[in-house]
Amino acid sequence: MLLLGIDVGTSSIKVSIVDAATQDILASVQYPESESGITSLQPGWAEQSPDMWWQHVQQAILKAHATRKYDPSAITAIGIGYQMHGLVLVDKQQHVLRDSIIWCDSRAVNIGNAAFAAIGQEKCLSHLLNSPGNFTASKLAWVKVHEPELYERVDQVLLPGDYIAMKFSGQTGTTVSALSEGIFWDFAEQELSKDVFAHYGFDTALIPPIRKVFEPHGLVSNEVATKLGLRPGIPVSYKAGDQLNNALSLNVLQPGEIAATAGTSGVIYSVSDILTYDPQSRVNTFAHVNHSALQQRLGVLLCINGTGILNNWVRNMNGAQLDYREMNLAAAAIRPGSDGLFILPFGNGAERMLNNAIIGAHVVNIDFNKHGTAHMFRAAQEGIAFSFRYGLDIMRSNGLQPSVIRAGRANLFLSDVFTEAFVNTTGVPVELYACDGSVGAALGAGIGAGIYSDEKEAFIHMKKLQVVEPSDTKRYDTLYRKWENLLQEKLVHSNS
Repeated sequence: MLLLGIDVGTSSIKVSIVDAATQDILASVQYPESESGITSLQPGWAEQSPDMWWQHVQQAILKAHATRKYDPSAITAIGIGYQMHGLVLVDKQQHVLRDSIIWCDSRAVNIGNAAFAAIGQEKCLSHLLNSPGNFTASKLAWVKVHEPELYERVDQVLLPGDYIAMKFSGQTGTTVSALSEGIFWDFAEQELSKDVFAHYGFDTALIPPIRKVFEPHGLVSNEVATKLGLRPGIPVSYKAGDQLNNALSLNVLQPGEIAATAGTSGVIYSVSDILTYDPQSRVNTFAHVNHSALQQRLGVLLCINGTGILNNWVRNMNGAQLDYREMNLAAAAIRPGSDGLFILPFGNGAERMLNNAIIGAHVVNIDFNKHGTAHMFRAAQEGIAFSFRYGLDIMRSNGLQPSVIRAGRANLFLSDVFTEAFVNTTGVPVELYACDGSVGAALGAGIGAGIYSDEKEAFIHMKKLQVVEPSDTKRYDTLYRKWENLLQEKLVHSNS
């Protein structure tokens, strides 16, 4: 039996085919090869076409089939990981009504802040575990106010993974996990939030049927099966937001376990068994993939918008003449500290860990006589590592004391410069594994389809590639303090 895993990212779609018995990866592809664009009609806005996602998902699956490394008819279940917090609106015919307002869009910050004040800080944090902030519910409220005619045509409100599952099966549905990431869910009452729906004037009929993360969310239709060379009727048996899914791929399921990712955005994700929240909502708490009313499993998530997107921007600004491996080699030739060059990587919308401030990215202390492209490459990766330390210190102030962090050897964790800066700046060892979000989605599909008896069976062949220990913490702490001072100056300026 084979499992098909799909990772619906901001930059591209990743698809992997996994042998259910051995957990071997038979094929893994990305589509498109170049990174998908983000539409920004106004400063702070960010949108993508859901129809583009679906077209790219189909092309990625066909590309995987074209490797001829497996028999597509042996695929027995499909899992989906997806970019979190996006708003997808469909009408009664399941047609998309507008481009998705995605995770890094900042237009709803003030709407969410007003809801936080109106509902009450204590009520929001104790019931929603977050401020409504810039999440999906607030984005829907923006559409209700600014596009009222379109809003009246909305039949269902979906997260990106809900939409892709709908395209496979023609059935709509969502999960408590998805609703929690959209700030639609009341954890204390274990139901849709009466406060949020009343404040924004939403009808609960907009929410599709609620299912478990690990269960069939629909069966592949005859039309889609014929087009994609799949067997009709196989289940879409798992879907979860990308950071929850990445944690699953690293077998981060129990309290105290911690995962990190550094793709387009950067994340530290810790599992807890108590309803926990940050008093300023700078880090956020959502229902993890294995959360239930009887067994609380919450994911405490630090998100940094500007990580891999900065690394890509620096590459493009230098003519895109080097690939990422060559960039990493060039950066490694520069000493830690980049000869005094610092970068603040906050150029991708409102940053929640900075209290939703929009300070922009900054390159500081350029010396035309000594700094070149390699310094920029290193300063970018160090700046990203320093931003992880800043966010981790917020999590530490809320009681998190990590002894080890798990990460897949992918994206920025392919760079020795970034990985060493990360472990030395945070002071926490990193375990690297051969996995990614699409593989995690495939294994999730196996759990949801009952192919595995439990989560443990899905990870019996999980392989640890490397452990990177801190070795130069004193030097990196000194560099971090200089970087942090620059950040505080920008924060003071943005508030003045």
